Amino acid sequence: MNMMSATDCLLQMCDEQFDLEDYQSGVPRWCTGCGDNAILTAVQRLCRDEGLRPEKTVFVSGIGCSSRFPHYMKTYGFHGIHGRALPVAEGVKMSRPDLNVFVNTGDGDCCSIGAAHWIHALRYNMNITVFLHDNQIYGLTKKQASPTSPIGTKSNTTPRGSYLEALNPLTVTLGVQNVSFVAQVVDWVPEVLFDVVKAAFHHRGLSFVRIVQRCPEWLPKSLDPWLHDPQRLLFLNHEKGLQASEGLSRLYKNQIIHDPSDLSRARDIASSIDPIPVGILYRNPEVPCYEDLRNSGMLRTTAMAKSGLNAEFDKFTVWPEAEQAQAA
Repeated sequence: MNMMSATDCLLQMCDEQFDLEDYQSGVPRWCTGCGDNAILTAVQRLCRDEGLRPEKTVFVSGIGCSSRFPHYMKTYGFHGIHGRALPVAEGVKMSRPDLNVFVNTGDGDCCSIGAAHWIHALRYNMNITVFLHDNQIYGLTKKQASPTSPIGTKSNTTPRGSYLEALNPLTVTLGVQNVSFVAQVVDWVPEVLFDVVKAAFHHRGLSFVRIVQRCPEWLPKSLDPWLHDPQRLLFLNHEKGLQASEGLSRLYKNQIIHDPSDLSRARDIASSIDPIPVGILYRNPEVPCYEDLRNSGMLRTTAMAKSGLNAEFDKFTVWPEAEQAQAA
């Protein structure tokens, strides 16, 4: 039986409603037209609609344009170091499984320096929602090729064009043991972006959402063919996944029925680059969460946490008695 703390009881007694402004912190410094703006709006709307308490919500990021995300959310946040967002988020979830934990990471942050953490986070399948902001370029450090840059991409590190085929985050993710939720969206279809963000949040396990987004500064035209031709998006419909609205179906007619419980079919669809598949590729709610297997949050009392911190601090303490003894 789950015991509720006195603080949580008091919070539940307050029938508090939240507005978008309750989750907005500062003015985003992303470029005009950057897909990060659309992602931020969708996530803030999710927080409002779901009534997520700011003090019970955490956003974790690494380094990059996407990783400025925690600065613009009026919740708890952790802006970590390059490629290390996932292990930080896992640590938060293990210590505080009652918190809503989100990760915002970029194609370089996740798929290059953070690749090992990405793979093992999928194996652990902790109840975390992960958004991969994939603009196919290093933006914050001014246009270097990333692992997902298309072949031939001219950048500061590949002035003659990149030589390798782009890494596909979907096929990689779907090849890892214990994967439980994989979806893909594009930043310029806000209705589906929000629906996928909501579905990812409600999935119990690690939800991996790749968001194909525009970079108006360094790759301003790269996604224009998909942006201007609705037929180059492939919408995945199913009663166990998402179902396109009537208005959306009138514009985006390239649709298929895809059961997200079919892993083999999900892998086939994920390999498509043109058209871009949009929707939920795979979902398996039966995969166990690592924090449940390890009884997270149940063995750490306040006294234990204080004792552990003091033990670590003592390692760096300069004791006057010790200095005097050495001098003698």
